[in-house]
Amino acid sequence: MDLNFFKNNLTRYAGYYTPRALFDKIKAVSRKAGVKLTYAILVLYYATLDKRLPLKDRLMVLAALGYFILPVDLIPDAMPIGFTDDMAALTFVLKQVWGNLTPETKSKARTRLNEWFGTVTDADTHIPGL
Repeated sequence: MDLNFFKNNLTRYAGYYTPRALFDKIKAVSRKAGVKLTYAILVLYYATLDKRLPLKDRLMVLAALGYFILPVDLIPDAMPIGFTDDMAALTFVLKQVWGNLTPETKSKARTRLNEWFGTVTDADTHIPGL
């Protein structure tokens, strides 16, 4: 997935994003998707609440979260590899915005993750390339 994909679909995907839709989707898929995907989603969600995040980054984050919520995926979530496209999109955007994320944003995501999954380790939340 490349930046042009997100640029071309930014309005379409961002239009699906609402905090409620995001948390509904997380509840529905988190056990199946796993800790890493859930952590990526939470980091991006909390990034949207940080007013210091540049607008360009915020738009990419909203597009990625909108794609995650979107009911129709390139690879259907019900398939064994169904979250591959979601993780690719989320990881791509995380790589783009990682340098602009605050420690507080990452900490909020980690705290929520611990509430939902119990104590998680750094290895549990390590996303290759970040």
